[in-house]
Amino acid sequence: MQYSVFIDGGAGTTGLEIADRLATRPEFDLVRLPDEQRKDANARREAINDSEFVILCLPDDAAKQAVSLIENDRTRVIDASSAHRTAADWVYGFAEFKDGQRERIAGARFVSNPGCYPTGFLGLVAPLVAQGLLTADWPYTVNAVSGYSGGGKALIERFAQEADIGFRSYGLTLDHKHMPEMKRHADLSHDVIFAPSVARAYRGMIVEVPVNLAAMGSRASASDLLDALERHYEGSAIVHAHEGNGVSELLLNENDAATDRLDLFVFSNQSGNQARLIAKLDNLGKGAAGSAVQDLNIMAGLDETLGLRL
Repeated sequence: MQYSVFIDGGAGTTGLEIADRLATRPEFDLVRLPDEQRKDANARREAINDSEFVILCLPDDAAKQAVSLIENDRTRVIDASSAHRTAADWVYGFAEFKDGQRERIAGARFVSNPGCYPTGFLGLVAPLVAQGLLTADWPYTVNAVSGYSGGGKALIERFAQEADIGFRSYGLTLDHKHMPEMKRHADLSHDVIFAPSVARAYRGMIVEVPVNLAAMGSRASASDLLDALERHYEGSAIVHAHEGNGVSELLLNENDAATDRLDLFVFSNQSGNQARLIAKLDNLGKGAAGSAVQDLNIMAGLDETLGLRL
C-alpha cells in the first residue's frame, strides 16, 4: 500500500531533511506544490485534504492555521513545530521515552514531534523520574549546545557571514519555548533552568543534565541510573545508553554526518553520588526529521526504522 504525504513547509531545513529520507521510499507518494503555490492557502488546503499524512514544518502560528484547513476526518498530522507539544489532544511523538507511547502514536490522528533539546533531556530524565530514581520535585538544569542548522536558514546565513563567531549562548531571559515541553513530559514539579547555545558545527547536539544525587536525597547511584536507562531502551535500534566513564570527550565536528540515533551517557564521580547525564544526537535527525519519519512509519504500521540513518 502506498500513502500520500504532504510536507507543508517542505522548503525549510527540516522539511528538506524529511523529504530526503522519504525520496526513495516506495511506501510513500510525496505530494508537492510548485514554488509559487507553497504559500497559497487554497493550494495548501487542497493538498492537506487530499493527503493521508501531512507533516507540518512551519512556524507555530502557521502550523495552527494549517490544522484549521483540514476539512475531513481522515488526514493524519505530524507537527514538527512547537505549537502542539503540550496540547492535551495531541500525542507526543517520542516513541521510546515512555511505556506505551509507541502504541499511542500508532493509533493517533494528531502527533506532535518533540523538540530537539527536549529529546535529549526527556530521553535521559523521563524514564528515571518515572522509575523513582530521580525525584520530580527538583530544580533541574539543562546545559546544551546545538549545531547552527537548528536555527533554520536565518541562523545558517548568520554563521556563514560571521566567520569569526564560534559559539553563541542564548535564551538568556530564562524563558524558552522548549521549557514547558520538558516540564510537562517529564512530569516535573518545577520549570527547568535551560541554558542553550549554538556552536560552529552544522548539525549535532549535546544536552547535559548534571545531577547531585546526594543533595537530591536519592538512594540511587550513578550506576543505578545507567542500569535503568539500559533496561528501558533495551532492544531499541535508535536509542542507546552508554557507560560514560572512560570516555574523555564528547565532540561536535563541523561536518558531522547525519544520524537518527540518540546516544545517552552516564558519567559519575568515584563515589557515584554525582552524575552528568549527557545526550548526543543530531538536531536535524532524532531531534527533528528523523523523529518525524519514525513517527510516520509507526502511524503507517511499518518498521519504524525504515529510511532512518542509524
